[in-house]
Amino acid sequence: MTELAAITTERHGKKVWKKVTDYAFAGSETVIPLVGAELSVATLAMPTGFMKVDAGYQLVAITSLQPGTNLYVAPDGKWLGTYIPASLRTYPFKLARQEGSDESILCINEASRLVVNDIEEADAFFDDANQHSARLINIFSLLSKVEANRVVTQRAVNALAEACLILPWELRLKQGEEVLPTKGLFRADEAAVNKLDDEQFSTVRNVGRLPIAYAQLMSMNQLAMPEYLGGLRGQILAQQEFVKSGAGLGEFSLCEHTVSLNFDSGRFRFKGRDCSAIHSKCNCNCNMKLI
Repeated sequence: MTELAAITTERHGKKVWKKVTDYAFAGSETVIPLVGAELSVATLAMPTGFMKVDAGYQLVAITSLQPGTNLYVAPDGKWLGTYIPASLRTYPFKLARQEGSDESILCINEASRLVVNDIEEADAFFDDANQHSARLINIFSLLSKVEANRVVTQRAVNALAEACLILPWELRLKQGEEVLPTKGLFRADEAAVNKLDDEQFSTVRNVGRLPIAYAQLMSMNQLAMPEYLGGLRGQILAQQEFVKSGAGLGEFSLCEHTVSLNFDSGRFRFKGRDCSAIHSKCNCNCNMKLI
């Protein structure tokens, strides 16, 4: 459920919002939209592909091959993966266009139950001078960068499609004794990319299509990750049932490969390095503003 409301002093001046710690709101999302600036990190954590939408094809992260299931979300709502897509980290905020204008305003989904009255460990929308808080400005800045990059990403994806470099991705899902085909996903056509002559290759590269194609192909190595996380979710559920039964936990533990995650700001620890979610800078002249 979504109840978007523009952020104003009249409506939110005395309210705060709680940080997202529960990703249950994305628990049924089998695909999550991505932008190109995320790919350098997202491809290390999850498979990516394309889906058909009204605008053509959309770049997405794949969280499961099972309809209505996001295997990256634990039963208690915690995010199990090592990267959280920007579209989830900015929840419950969203940019909306004013009718008859190219300008965008910052809105919040009040049905998220994250907009509350003044409590500890929450962020204020406005400071004591009724100016937008630093945290709110940061949210708006991230959303603006994501939106600007989304336009660039969609342009590149459209160009890949026009060059016939996207094809159906034939995947199969094992359910019990059955192996069922999964439809609706698409991938970059590696064979077609490799057949480009020098002139075609140069043209494709100059319009920024190749990085997205190669990143998507590399991310296919992560196809086993949702299955692994599905097993981890099963262990968590088993542990919860074990606790409810009142039995001791002395001999029960999660898989030894369970990772330690930092859920703040979409950062994760990978081989001793911190990787941030959005690396690109927005250099466009976006007509976006806070109201």
